[in-house]
Amino acid sequence: MAVKRILVTGGAGFIGSSLCEALVNAGHNVLALDSMFRGSEGNLESIIEAENFQLVNCDVRDVEDLDVCVEALGGLDLVYHLAAINGTKWFHEAAHSVIDVNINGTLRTLELAMAHDARYVFASSPEAFGEPEIQPINDGDPMIFSNPADHQRHSYGASKYLGEIACQHAVREGLDVRIVRPFNAYGPRLCGDEYGQVIGIFLQNIIEGKPIEVHGDGNQTRSFTWIDDVVDGFVRAASLEVKAGSVFNIGTTEEISISKLASKIVNICGSDVIIKQSEGYFGDSKRRLPNVVSSVEVLGWQPKVTLDEGLKLMWNTISP
Repeated sequence: MAVKRILVTGGAGFIGSSLCEALVNAGHNVLALDSMFRGSEGNLESIIEAENFQLVNCDVRDVEDLDVCVEALGGLDLVYHLAAINGTKWFHEAAHSVIDVNINGTLRTLELAMAHDARYVFASSPEAFGEPEIQPINDGDPMIFSNPADHQRHSYGASKYLGEIACQHAVREGLDVRIVRPFNAYGPRLCGDEYGQVIGIFLQNIIEGKPIEVHGDGNQTRSFTWIDDVVDGFVRAASLEVKAGSVFNIGTTEEISISKLASKIVNICGSDVIIKQSEGYFGDSKRRLPNVVSSVEVLGWQPKVTLDEGLKLMWNTISP
């Protein structure tokens, strides 16, 4: 496999850092761009000293910063664009920043890829479907968003929807773009503070001896995907020769309600913490299940780690 010069935006984040590890270990020249708003150099500890890796603290929206990154790489063959403000609490509290970073970061990196004729992989999200009426979620299904006066949750999902529009427009302009939608990735580096994601929050609460809060009735479902399986999907989407504009859902079809997830985590951790209900956030998705037929048939991708296996691996890694 030819060595490529690869820019990973959001490269110090949860998914980005694991992707950088895989690319560096495969021998590519990799530069991780990250503002460190949610990323951490500690996530890259295993590769930070590697000769074929660089970490640059800068703004994905800044054209000059992006040019500096390309100069440091000595050119550009591939862009993985993962930089975004994620975390449900941020969607409601900082909708303006979520929209600004997510949309403008995507536009600037698309322009960069076009200027260098580089392949481009966009990290979208099932949130791009808003409040889908059809499950499992399949590419081409309607993307439906509720009244923005009710809540700001869709500041993130709508930004990903517009990002997909920008990507497909770039395809029409001749850019080789692939879109990946990871479904609820989890692993040891997942943020567990109040701005994080549900598995990280539950496990962090157990470590701190705090109650686990299940939002609403807990019947909302998710499909949680182990981080290594998600990274494998990103790598396959970028490395295989597929049609420009192809979209791939990367997620397990092992669906679980949040209330059952809480009970499962408590059992795995051998904890006696209390599970209680809370009001939660407006606009919470009731169900999120991916159709992965195209990922299986086109990419040859399959999730390898079950939820039970992944939760045990994660707990054994982060528990005191």
